Amino acid sequence: MNPIHAETSIRSPSFVMSGHHCHACYELFYTNSGQCRFLVEDQWHDLQEGDFILVPPMGLHYTRYPSGECVRTVILFHREDVSPEVLQCIPGQEHFFSETRVFRTAPEHRPAVTDLIARLTEEASREAEENGACSLFLRRLFLQALFLQCARVCTFISNLPSEIRTDNREMLEAASYIARHYMNPVTTGDVAAAVGFSPNYLSRKFRQATGVGLHEYLVFVRLHHAAQELLSTRDSITVIALRCGFSDSNYFKDSFKKKYGVTPRHFRKMA
Repeated sequence: MNPIHAETSIRSPSFVMSGHHCHACYELFYTNSGQCRFLVEDQWHDLQEGDFILVPPMGLHYTRYPSGECVRTVILFHREDVSPEVLQCIPGQEHFFSETRVFRTAPEHRPAVTDLIARLTEEASREAEENGACSLFLRRLFLQALFLQCARVCTFISNLPSEIRTDNREMLEAASYIARHYMNPVTTGDVAAAVGFSPNYLSRKFRQATGVGLHEYLVFVRLHHAAQELLSTRDSITVIALRCGFSDSNYFKDSFKKKYGVTPRHFRKMA
C-alpha cells in the first residue's frame, strides 16, 4: 500500500487540467483560500474557503478555478489509513466513505484544521529516504486527527446548493446525459440534441466550462467504467469494451493505454 500523500499548491484561473482523472485511492480536497469548481462524475460542487470534498476511489473528477487564485490541499489515502476507532466518530461511520462527501469548516475552527493539514503536508514532503516507519506512522496519525477534528467541528452537507451559471447547468445536463447513456452508441450529436444545442456549439461551450472536449469526455467516461469492470469482473476485454460503448476493441485498447499507461490486460493483472 502506498503511503499517504499530501500537498498544498496555488491554482489560478489560467490553470487547466489535462483532463478528468481518477485515483485508485481516496482523495480529500481542501480549499485553504479562494474558490474552486469541482466536478465529480456528473455533479458540480462550488467550494469556498474552508470546504472539504471527499472523492471515493475511481471517482471521475475535474477542477476549475474561475473566480481567482485558490490555495488548495490534496490528500490521497486508503481506507486502511483510518482506524475503526476513528471511523466510529465520523458521521455515517462505514457508509461515510462510500460516496462523495462535502463538509464545511466554520471560520473559528479553520486554524486548528489548517494546522493539522500543514503538519500532514510537511511530513509528506520529506525526502524519500526519510520516509521510514516513523514518517508513515505520523502521516496516518495526522490524517486520523484531521478526520476527528472534522467530525467535531465541521458541518456535513448532504446536498450542496449549486450556484452555477445557466451555461454551466446546460453543460451539466450534457455530462449527466453521457453518464446515463455512455454504454450506448452515443455521438456528440445525440448529446447536443438532448441539451438543445448544435454539436459545434455544445462542444465549444463544454470545453470552455470543463477544459476538455465533449467527445474526449465521453471516451473518458467509457474508459472509467471499463476500468472498474476490469477490476470487478472476469469478463473478457472485448465484452467489457462493447458493454462500455466501444464498437472497436482495438480503439478501446489504444485509448485505454493512452489514458492509463498500460493495456487493459496489464491493468487487470496489476490489480
